Amino acid sequence: MAHRVDHDYDYLFKIVLIGDSGVGKSNILSRFTRNEFCLESKSTIGVEFATRTLQIEGKTVKAQIWDTAGQERYRAITSAYYRGAVGALMVYDITKRQTFDNVQRWLRELRDHADSNIVIMMAGNKSDLKHLRAVQEEDAHVMAEKEGLSFLETSALEALNIEKAFQTILTEIYHIISKKALAAQEAASMPGLPGQGTTINVDAGATLNKKNCCST
Repeated sequence: MAHRVDHDYDYLFKIVLIGDSGVGKSNILSRFTRNEFCLESKSTIGVEFATRTLQIEGKTVKAQIWDTAGQERYRAITSAYYRGAVGALMVYDITKRQTFDNVQRWLRELRDHADSNIVIMMAGNKSDLKHLRAVQEEDAHVMAEKEGLSFLETSALEALNIEKAFQTILTEIYHIISKKALAAQEAASMPGLPGQGTTINVDAGATLNKKNCCST
């Protein structure tokens, strides 16, 4: 077991919730972190966050979920909160076509402000309101496949796929981190590394690819 100081987890992963105002981001957050749902939920002002600790493949992972306000006037404030995020849940409302159409805009903003290797899942929320559906599940699948995203329909009201969505994101992040750690260990154990008396010549025209944390 890893040595722990003043905390009780092996990894801390920051996840951001993004999407238009009113799609249910705050209730997704409260359902996942506190198993609560509030019909009287008010619009988030600025940014809120909550945490939940869970087990991912034998490791204790603390998920720090940030709920970014969807209103246009807060976008300049919330852009700073993408920094350090290793995962994102991009939410739209299946009963409001405009919120789905705006997913492309949120995706552009996310890719502008977040790490290029961030794990992204798209969620069509309020699947309990199928009789009011304005976005077909197939349309969302097509977009997700085109953009290379994971996709689920969720219901914060019925607690449908909320757990699965975050488990999927966190597990994928954990796999990426684990692969990088393993690669680093293997590189460190290879003979002929600097400091072991070996001269390494690097061509002047060669470029070294530097990968950020959480890259695939």
